[in-house]
Formats: sequence, structure tokens, C-alpha cells
Amino acid sequence: MTKTILSIGTYDTKNAELEFIEETIREQGGQVLTMDVSVLGDPETPTAISKHDVARAGGMSIEEVIEQGDENKAFQVMARGAAKLVAEGYAAGKFDGMIALGGTMGTDLALDCAQALPMGVPKFIVSTVSFSPLIPPERLAPDIQMILWAGGLYGLNGICKSSLAQAAGAVLGAAKAAQPPDRSKPLVGMTSLGSSCLSYMKVLKPALEERGFEVAVFHSTGMGGMAFESLARDGAFCCVMDFCQQEFGNMLAGSLVSSGPDRLRNAGRSGTPQIVAPGALDLVDFAGWQEIPAQYADRPFHEHNRLIKSSVFNPQERRQWARELVGRLEEATGPAHLLLPLGGIEAWDREGEEAHDSEGLAAFIDETRKAAADRIPMTEVDAHINDSAFCEAALNVFDAWVADGTVKPS
Repeated sequence: MTKTILSIGTYDTKNAELEFIEETIREQGGQVLTMDVSVLGDPETPTAISKHDVARAGGMSIEEVIEQGDENKAFQVMARGAAKLVAEGYAAGKFDGMIALGGTMGTDLALDCAQALPMGVPKFIVSTVSFSPLIPPERLAPDIQMILWAGGLYGLNGICKSSLAQAAGAVLGAAKAAQPPDRSKPLVGMTSLGSSCLSYMKVLKPALEERGFEVAVFHSTGMGGMAFESLARDGAFCCVMDFCQQEFGNMLAGSLVSSGPDRLRNAGRSGTPQIVAPGALDLVDFAGWQEIPAQYADRPFHEHNRLIKSSVFNPQERRQWARELVGRLEEATGPAHLLLPLGGIEAWDREGEEAHDSEGLAAFIDETRKAAADRIPMTEVDAHINDSAFCEAALNVFDAWVADGTVKPS
């Protein structure tokens, strides 16, 4: 089946570049739906979705957008309208993937458009600021693809054509290869880290599959948590086993290794049953290239690899995180059950390991007990989170929920 790609950009200033992308897609057997998000100028050739359509979808006429006299405000209206039309167009089956082109202004708008699409829909942005620290993690759709627009700020040349051609081929190829999720089995969403830190998924995944469930395990290092939260928001899971909270602690501490402010909220908002544990909530992450801030310099420290390293939260911080964790679970509209492993919450906090801190763990356990009392159902597990007893406790809650209909087996 021929695939259609939505092409988004300012056709008044980047008409040649956008047409090159379109021609490349067509040469490869695809079709193109065009959306102009210009404000002041007009494209050389009319687009399928005009700037007037986009402005109206954003709540203004294009004349009103221009009258604001501020390009930032104007583009925010256009971004709002473009994202709305992208969501509506995909729901109506008008296109199969999205590609957008821009500098900072166009990228700002394109990020909203990408977030308007479900996971699994190809979404490519060709940008002069791809991979830039200017883009905060919460602006990124979990499965977004970004390609640097090298040498292409103004006009076509051999260098930028290479980038544009690859992007055009990539989005069309992705649309051809994309597979809709198989919904024949109910899906359990699970969070974790690499098995050197958290290993419960090695036991739980096959155990849940034997019970007839599919299991998706998300790597909780920023983008993985964003993907997990996006799917939880959409109600994709029959149950979540949210056992790794490193991103949550990172977010509270201001670390750049974060999945955004919605962490630990979307399953609750969608009413999805959630079994939660505080795995790795004792660690704060830093990029490998960062200097460890002075306030963490005298704490236990683990350098995982050249990309990421971690320090340990102190007892006062852990008490605060315990209260925050329980508070978010209390917001849930669906059932929530907290598992509290008394023997430790990640591999490096065991006695003799570099992140071991018995005082900090005791403070966290004490505060969690106080915060959860009469607020959240909780099971204390007299074991480490990586012990088999923790997995048994998780499966006991899950099986009870299946038995009483809280979790639907089909």
C-alpha cells in the first residue's frame, strides 16, 4: 500500500528545501500531504493545508496572528493549530508519517506536532538544533527521530541535500515498515534499569507471559520513562509494574536525566492498576561529561560508564522523595499498591557495595511507612528488590487483581 507523508514547514522561506524532500519521497514511491505554517509570506505553490487553516485551528485568523507583532507569539498560535490538525488528520487516516523542517522556530512548532501523534507513528524532524541541549526532554515525543539539517540554513546545496534525502527516505521507509501494536494479549508495562542494577524483570517477564500477558520493559533513563508515561496516559496497559523510580528522583532533584514532570502520574490518571516500588530512588544521575556538583561530592558514588554516573541521596532527601512518591500514588483514579523492599532498592546499595547507605535506607523506609499509613495499600517485603521474594510479592498482588477482575486477562 502506498504511504502518505505529512510534510510540515514554512513554505514561504523554505519552499525549495521542502519541495526537495517531497520529490524524494515521491521518487521512492510515496505520496505527500503538505502543511504550510508560514505567517507572513506565501508558498510558491498552494499547499494542501494552508497557513489560514493552521491559524484558524489555533484560534485566530492569519491576520490576527500577524497583528500580534511578535514572531514568538505568532508561532505559538501556529504551533497550537498545527498540532491540532496533525492529530485530527492522523485520526482520519490522511497520512502515515510526519516530517518537519526548521530552525529553532520551526523546530519548536514541529515538536508539538510530533507529540500530537501516537507512539509508533513515524515522526521525523530535520532541524538545525537536533540533539541540542536547547531542547528539554519533556518536549520530545518518546519515539521522535531528529536529523541534523547540516549546511541548510539558507538554500539548497550538496551538503544539505544529503541530510534532506536521508530524512525523506527514512520517514517513508519507517512508514512502510511500521507495524501496529498487537493487541491480542493484554500488555503489562514495567520499568527497570539494566540488569546489573535491577534484575526483577528476569523473573517477572516469563512469569507474566506464562499467565497469558505480554510484557514491555522500559529503560528508566529519561526517554524510556517518557515512552512508558505516554502509553500509560493512553491506557495501553492492563497493569503497570512501575518498579524503577530513578527518573522520579532525578526529576525532583533537577537532574537532566529526567522523563519530565508527569512521571508517576499517567497510569493513575488513566485509572490503570499500578503496582509500584521505589527501585533506585536512592540515586541521582549525572551525564558522564558533567562535574559532580559540590553538594554531592562527599557522598557514595557509582560511575556506571562514560555516559552516566550517580551519587546517593542523603536521608533528608530520601524522606522527601518518600512523601512525594506516596502523594502521587494517592492522586490515582485507579487501584495502586506499593511494595516496600526492606533489604534494599538497587544492586549497589547492598552491604559492601559502593552505594551502600544503611542510614539513608532506614530513613526512607521509616518515612514511607508514615506517609503511606491509611493512604496507600502497602506490602513490606523482608528482602532486597533483586531477591526472588520481591518478585513473589509482586505476583501475589497481580494474581489477586486478576482473580477479582481488577486486571483483565483479555
